[in-house]
Amino acid sequence: MKIVVGLGNPGLKYEFTRHNIGFRVVDSLARDIEIEFKKVKSYYSLISRGRINNHKVMLVKPQTFMNLSGRAVSKVFSYYKIPPQDLLIVYDDLNLELGQVRIRKKGSAGGHKGMESIMQYLHSEDIPRLRIGIGNPSVNFNFDCVSCVLSNFNGDEEDRMKETIKLSTEAIKTVIEDGFEKAMRKYNRKLLEL
Repeated sequence: MKIVVGLGNPGLKYEFTRHNIGFRVVDSLARDIEIEFKKVKSYYSLISRGRINNHKVMLVKPQTFMNLSGRAVSKVFSYYKIPPQDLLIVYDDLNLELGQVRIRKKGSAGGHKGMESIMQYLHSEDIPRLRIGIGNPSVNFNFDCVSCVLSNFNGDEEDRMKETIKLSTEAIKTVIEDGFEKAMRKYNRKLLEL
């Protein structure tokens, strides 16, 4: 079984913020394979189960808030006892251009608090991830990173992110069906032109 975890913050207040792009991608994947999320208290998460062709998948949206994502992920991970390579964390990245997608098998958290939490709980950096560039408007406008990730996309950015969500959904399917190497070759260089 493959477990795909989208990171974000629960609640309508955060639904369309930059920080919630991980939730939006797993929501897109759930719609694509026609499965629905249900709250599972013991995992501190919303969980959805289904198949992508012959592969069993579980989609996870931690409800612990971003900085405590590891608490939820570790519950699911330890219960199912899957190898780390069958896990995929989907999250936002301020350091990538808006709309850019990067798949990696391992690495540092790069300052992302949700990923830091997961690494601490799982005691490893060998955690596959799909990072999605959300741009960094704080470079041009004088506000801090926290305000940036909790801000919504403007109209043009939102149009680009809708396309990026579709691209990311396809990238996840490629990871699950064909493996990381093929997915990295196919998607890591793509930057949507709108």
